[in-house]
Amino acid sequence: MPQQAATPMPDAPPRRLIVAITGASGAVYGVRLLQVLRQLPGWETHLVMSASGGLTASQELSMTRGEIESFADVVHNARDIGAAISSGSFRTEGMVIAPCSMKTLAGVALGMADNLVTRAADVALKERRRVVLLARETPLNLAHLRNMTAATEMGAIVFPPVPAFYAMPASLDDMVDHTVGRVLDLFDVPHQGLVRRWEGLRKPGETAAAEDT
Repeated sequence: MPQQAATPMPDAPPRRLIVAITGASGAVYGVRLLQVLRQLPGWETHLVMSASGGLTASQELSMTRGEIESFADVVHNARDIGAAISSGSFRTEGMVIAPCSMKTLAGVALGMADNLVTRAADVALKERRRVVLLARETPLNLAHLRNMTAATEMGAIVFPPVPAFYAMPASLDDMVDHTVGRVLDLFDVPHQGLVRRWEGLRKPGETAAAEDT
């Protein structure tokens, strides 16, 4: 009996990560996250940028919306509630909102899926996927703190982009990269050169540890 040719195994599907950029200060975190993931094999990024997020990014980074969108694999309109990422049947690893405005935080905390950013976050939470909120505001009022508590109770991770001075950053880029690397850690994404890992207090005379490899 003639042997049948083996059916070729399909290529592994990409791991998808939703990245949202909203109107808080700190658009550089979302943009840098897209840039890093663009260089990593096996990842597909889905970008949602609010109107306020685009304005803030233009002000802070002198980049056009088109330039930022070019770093993503797929771009969704923030008003497109029917986009693929609005359904739990569309498999993703989760979502990062970087930066996360206090308005967006409130929407996530209250389950107000009134745009694609908050809808995608709501879907990720109901599917028990990881949602990381780079909440960017200071000082914080009681509403902010209560919304952070509510979001945490639902399973989100509130991740204020606080600089890690123990890493001895030499530039703003170092601080941004450290934060982005720590976000990637939460999704078990291998990366190199972004984070200087803590290895304990140095004794007098010891040199700083080498960068993470």
